[in-house]
Amino acid sequence: MSDFSAADHAWMARALQLAERGRWTAEPNPRVGCVLVRDGACIGEAWHVRAGEPHAEVLALRAAGGDTAGATAYVTLEPCSHYGRTPPCADALIEAGIARVVAAATDPNPRVAGRGLDRLRDSGVAVAAGLMAAESERLNAGFFRRMRDGLPYVRAKLAASLDGRTAMASGESRWITSAEARRDVHRWRAASGAIVTGVDTVIADNPALTVRDVSGDFVPPRRVVIDTDLRTPPDAGMLADERGVVLIHGGTMPAREHDRIHAGAELWQVAPGPDGHVDPKGVLEALAAAEVNEVWLEAGSRLTGAWLQAGLIDELIVYLAPHLMGHEGQPLLTLPGLDLMQDRIGLNWMDTRRVGNDLRLTMAMRDEAEDG
Repeated sequence: MSDFSAADHAWMARALQLAERGRWTAEPNPRVGCVLVRDGACIGEAWHVRAGEPHAEVLALRAAGGDTAGATAYVTLEPCSHYGRTPPCADALIEAGIARVVAAATDPNPRVAGRGLDRLRDSGVAVAAGLMAAESERLNAGFFRRMRDGLPYVRAKLAASLDGRTAMASGESRWITSAEARRDVHRWRAASGAIVTGVDTVIADNPALTVRDVSGDFVPPRRVVIDTDLRTPPDAGMLADERGVVLIHGGTMPAREHDRIHAGAELWQVAPGPDGHVDPKGVLEALAAAEVNEVWLEAGSRLTGAWLQAGLIDELIVYLAPHLMGHEGQPLLTLPGLDLMQDRIGLNWMDTRRVGNDLRLTMAMRDEAEDG
């Protein structure tokens, strides 16, 4: 890794701020920012707004007005070197006379994977990479996961009382958390490529799983129901609107299949796992194949617990409300087989903050290697 100056850090931090602006709109592309600097001053900056539109580097060059010879480009992800939806950004930087490129992270896309930096070097551009790479990867956790592992990044949302209950013993659960916390959930939904729930939640709550109370532009996430035996009621609210629903089933095709299709549902078949339910890893592989980077899992305690124990959840986001619902209420998660202390599932704190009158707790799954 090259030595970077304080100015390099400051300009890359600005590029990351710009990249953040594409959080809701860049899907399925990565969120990328670019700053062009010459003689210590910014001469152009931009971020990637939407798939199919120009990348951050090209927009920054346009913002500079064509006078870019000898400038340094700070970009949060390696410039692309291939023709995809748009021409290669590496070529655009070379043609613009950029003298130096500082990239935060190397692109994990196998079609790029260092080739963009190589093309720049071969053309005489000074190249340095690795500055604030962790921040770039964090901003694009789903894109990196999909490119490296063929799976999306999964965040599981849970809402509970202080004593860890998600519903009363009667099943009543509205509303556990504050209106502010619910608005925060919609912001997370808007930043996701897919919202996933289970058929039991659809039957019990008839959720819309739409994005509401969010100002500004965003790419509407897919709505996905894990429904092994296609039990989603034909009159479910999600089937009645025009936003589209994906029902992931295990291969059993009841006679009402065509009614579901006519109601706007898209049927995906994923083979069942050993327990007879749709294999969760197969679900994620199917979503990755559909270019979904980030999944927002908003389901019941059993489905969420099963995904957690299968090692398929990357983050837990728990909204904790300051009230008590009693020991007979429904638990946060269903996690069978945790009988001994050594069976505990480890988590790492990522963030804790107050949202309205609730706490939002963000935790990452702990790697077994961390436990020694």
